[in-house]
Amino acid sequence: MMKQDASYFEGKEPVLIYIARKLKDALRLEELLATGGVDFGVEADEYRAGVIFRTVRAGAFFYVLPEVVPAAREVMLRSGYQPYEGAPPAV
Repeated sequence: MMKQDASYFEGKEPVLIYIARKLKDALRLEELLATGGVDFGVEADEYRAGVIFRTVRAGAFFYVLPEVVPAAREVMLRSGYQPYEGAPPAV
């Protein structure tokens, strides 16, 4: 189990589980998911931040397949990460 490339998700609907806003955070979560035996994908993308002064920032978006969501959530919660819930952020 490990980090997967885009071909792993072809023809499937990956689920967004986390948006890492800092590299250190992304690297730590990658290690936790891999150690926890969770297949996942990571993609750099943009998200909007701020309420009054809106800015576009880059982050690491973590995805898993639907059947892996419970295991990924468990690993994340055990390690102090709050899994992403809701619609993907607008870009």
